[in-house]
Amino acid sequence: MKLFKPKSKASITISLLLAVIILSGCWDIRDINHRVLPVVVGISTTDDDLYKVFLKIPEPVEEMTKVKIVSGTGETISKAVDAISRNMESSVDLLHVKVIMIERKTAEEGVKDIIAGFMRSREVSSKALVTICDQDLNEFFSILSTKELHGTTMLDFFEKNAGWNAEIALTRVWEVYRSIHSYTRDVAIPLIAAGKTTTYEQIGSAVIKNGKMVEQISNDETLLFNAFKGESAHGQIEVLNHASVMIIGNNMHHHSELTEKQPFLQSRIKLKVVILETRGKTTSATIKKELSTLLTGRFAEMMAKLEESEADILGLGQFYRNKITRKELKNWRSEYYPNLKMDMQFEIDIQNEGYLRTT
Repeated sequence: MKLFKPKSKASITISLLLAVIILSGCWDIRDINHRVLPVVVGISTTDDDLYKVFLKIPEPVEEMTKVKIVSGTGETISKAVDAISRNMESSVDLLHVKVIMIERKTAEEGVKDIIAGFMRSREVSSKALVTICDQDLNEFFSILSTKELHGTTMLDFFEKNAGWNAEIALTRVWEVYRSIHSYTRDVAIPLIAAGKTTTYEQIGSAVIKNGKMVEQISNDETLLFNAFKGESAHGQIEVLNHASVMIIGNNMHHHSELTEKQPFLQSRIKLKVVILETRGKTTSATIKKELSTLLTGRFAEMMAKLEESEADILGLGQFYRNKITRKELKNWRSEYYPNLKMDMQFEIDIQNEGYLRTT
């Protein structure tokens, strides 16, 4: 077999020149030193139906990271970001945004366009966390600008290895987008404000149905939402009449039935707890009963709110997707969900009974 040999060096030179033209490389790349990478985006709407966007930008200063807050307005979020970028010495890149904060008034009006825009443009990661601010964003960021903050303070608030606890909902952009287009699943989004003695204060959780905030649940109710969602309730402390206990583990089991358009759901949540303190003489049976009664009543109050607003943040409709036709599934929130009969029971397992009497 004969090897191919070019007739002249000219053909090789021409081929290489053509390759150089075709393989032009990353001609539009921007150096990292000429980009600003905000970690938090705040979004509100003005009386003129414009978007106002706030960017929280970390800035390395003398072996530490400080925070810079800038803002801009525009007909769209992209236009507002472009306005900020135009007035800065570096280009704004949203790829590293970790938290999206939406003003409560804007959330009540609807976030469909905001979330759809992020999913469509892909400028912000679909894994970014979504939260709602319970106060005016101008006021919120003005307060933050007066405090000594490092660049990842808000991210640490939601980070499981840092400041997160079981009373804080964790909801991402893709989950909100999914709920907007789902017949059987809504979402809860953390509701926060600037704290008086701390940087942030957890107010509760906003209930989002079809892209709009329709209800609010408390921190205690958010714990039940997280447990139902499968998030660990580890570390949560409950104060009872005769003792204080800490939850160290949880799991659950569900059984669903549908009889003539009447949904039934039986749920068992098993909690492992340890006793931190006791008051007077008490028994393990008394503590179990008190904790079960407390959580059952709390769950009933939360379900009453959710059924009234026809918002299914627990995703109970998911248990009936194979029992209801696709045509009828779109009526889940309005026809089936309000008539749901639910039997919720909490089973308590005390891990350190010690000298407590068992009966």
